[in-house]
Amino acid sequence: MIMERTDFVRSAALGIWVRTGSSHESGDNSGVSHFIEHMMFKGTEQRNARQIAEAVDRIGGMSNAFTGKEATCYYIKTLSSNIYDGAEILLDMVTGSTFAEEEMNKERQVILEEIKMIRDTPDEDVIDMISELVNGKNAIGQTILGTPESLAGIDRQKLVDYYCREYSRDSIVIAAAGNFDPERLAALFEEGLDSLPADKPAFAPKIYPYEQQFQVRVKDIEQTHLCMAIPSVSLGDDRYYTFVLLSSIFGGSMSSRLFQNIREERGLAYSVASMNAFSSRSGFFTIYAGVAHEKLKETVEAIKYEIEKLCEDGVSEDELAMAKEQMKSSFIFGLENINSRMFNLGKNKLLLDRVFEADEVLQAYDAVTRQDILDAAQLIGQSTSYCGAAVTGREFDLEALVRS
Repeated sequence: MIMERTDFVRSAALGIWVRTGSSHESGDNSGVSHFIEHMMFKGTEQRNARQIAEAVDRIGGMSNAFTGKEATCYYIKTLSSNIYDGAEILLDMVTGSTFAEEEMNKERQVILEEIKMIRDTPDEDVIDMISELVNGKNAIGQTILGTPESLAGIDRQKLVDYYCREYSRDSIVIAAAGNFDPERLAALFEEGLDSLPADKPAFAPKIYPYEQQFQVRVKDIEQTHLCMAIPSVSLGDDRYYTFVLLSSIFGGSMSSRLFQNIREERGLAYSVASMNAFSSRSGFFTIYAGVAHEKLKETVEAIKYEIEKLCEDGVSEDELAMAKEQMKSSFIFGLENINSRMFNLGKNKLLLDRVFEADEVLQAYDAVTRQDILDAAQLIGQSTSYCGAAVTGREFDLEALVRS
């Protein structure tokens, strides 16, 4: 359990983090982690779904959950005086859910609608596509929601078997931030998690080498949504902060190179950006642009130009200094939010088994040099080696555009 007490606030945020997600699944149960997350709100031995919602409202709480590639989190934020009741609600959900078949059948339909919603949102759909492409056969690339076919194959027994295997005490981190009694909170969880298995089998997925891949999905839309991606570094890599700054300079803000060149100077795209996706074992660097169909070729050429320029010339002192202030400010602003503090604690403890002090993070950003950025750029600088994905209204040869 990792706790950070802040006496000057009157609220507290609490999260139960479980080391399981879509990367722990196999093809025939793809989406089961997310399915379980939904089912935790559908009824326990003590409460039905309505009573869970009413219990949260009764203490003025805000509760939710999310599933990722490597972690699932159930969380609640309440007034400090009510956090212990909030802890009891979360514990009841995580240890006492009944996974009733009737509720499973209803929730399966809800998730199918969620999949349709993503498919109907091209800028989200293309991000899922590029994640699968750049990760190839590696489990980290699997979709979080699953597919209609995989969801149809997840019956109650398969869901319960996965839950019993993955939800063990050694795979859970309790994270809390805000104003609370640490001893009282710790005692609740020491007793409340006893019903779960002590440990689970070691997880060591096979790692497959990177393969360049392309996919174009044609739909009746007025714009092309393009993603290009290439492997980079993991969450725990020494170059993590370098890549955060590199992405900020390259396409992370309105003053970034991609935004200024592609949107401001050339008027090719309304939305253009770069981003990092980090996991505990790997990572990838992504470039996104939403463009008119007839401007796609020029946009790809502009992106490739900026990649090659970054590799050859690096960044200026002014660009680096500006990016450092942006990232440090973003980090500090996050620490002023109790929920963000809890998320930061839980994620780092679960995936990296450590917690970073604020000064340590600020110093890490300050320590990055122009040479560090130039060295990192070489890792993502071969523009013709990127994977490519597009959701578009026209057929075109994306592979030829990227590789030329």
